[in-house]
Amino acid sequence: MGQAGMAEAAVRYLRSAGTVAPVEPLPRPELRCVREDERAPVGQTEFRRVLGNFATGVAVVTSPAADGEDGPAGFACQSFSSLSLDPPLVTFMVGRTSSTWPRIARAGVFCVNVLAAHQGELCRGFAVSGTDKFAGVTFDAAPATGSPRLADTLAWIDCTIQAVHTGGDHLIVVGRVEALGTPGDEDRAPLLFHKGRFV
Repeated sequence: MGQAGMAEAAVRYLRSAGTVAPVEPLPRPELRCVREDERAPVGQTEFRRVLGNFATGVAVVTSPAADGEDGPAGFACQSFSSLSLDPPLVTFMVGRTSSTWPRIARAGVFCVNVLAAHQGELCRGFAVSGTDKFAGVTFDAAPATGSPRLADTLAWIDCTIQAVHTGGDHLIVVGRVEALGTPGDEDRAPLLFHKGRFV
C-alpha cells in the first residue's frame, strides 16, 4: 500500500471511530514588508545551489483564455504537490512577478499536466516569456474546467482555484481537484529536474 493508500485508510479509520474533528483554520499572519534586520544570512546563490539537490518532477500549469484574452495561458512549474485527500487539494507555487499568473487567476481554474521524460523541449517552450507557448502544441479541453490538457503527458489534474497565500517572493496556490486522469502508460518515466537541469 502506497502513502496515499495508507493516508486514505487512516482517514477512514478515524471517521469510523468518530475521532475526526473539523479542522479549524489558522489565523492569517499580518502581511508586512521584511525589515533589513530580519533577512536570513543565506545568499540566493547558495540557497539555489543547496536546494537544487532536491530532485523534483516537472509539470505545465495551464488555464483557458479568460474574457477578452486571445488564447490560453500556461507556464512550466516544478513546485507542484498534492496537499489533501479530503477534500482533494493540490498546490503549486508561482513567482509574484509572473506575467502568466494573473491570466490564470482571472480564469479561476487550471490544469496541471505532469510531464514525461521525453517532454523536456515542451517544458522549455512553456518556460519562456513573450512567445505563443501553445504554437504547435497538441491539447484538448480538460473535462471540468476546459483548461488545456496537453497530449502525451503522464497525468493531468483539473482544478478550480480554492485559495492563494503569500510566501515571500512567491504565491502559494491551492486548487480543488475536479477531475484527473492518466492518459497513457503509467510505467513511463517522469521528467525530473535536478541541479539546474533535466535528468
